[in-house]
Amino acid sequence: MDTYYKPEDLLKFEGIGKDAPDLAKKFFDYYGSVFSEGELSEREKSLIALAVAHTVQCPYCIDAYTKSCLEKGSNLTEMTEALHVATAIKGGASLVHGVQMRNIAEKLSM
Repeated sequence: MDTYYKPEDLLKFEGIGKDAPDLAKKFFDYYGSVFSEGELSEREKSLIALAVAHTVQCPYCIDAYTKSCLEKGSNLTEMTEALHVATAIKGGASLVHGVQMRNIAEKLSM
């Protein structure tokens, strides 16, 4: 089955700046700085990125950061726990918006 997502397309990402090289350079410089060792280790940053990738549902990012996590020494249990943290935050964010729904419903019911 042919799909929109093709794992091999991830390798083409660096070429995204072909028609806007100055902007691409700025992005990739920033991106590299964000993921370099700082107060958080590269391993910790990869785990965060993996969790965020699942939250924003980017299959390319999921592939890239699964690989990155493994290369930086994370194991599947840590990666799964990071995914559950992201799931809890996204689920909680959905539920807390229920307060808005309730506020409007109560206002309209008066």
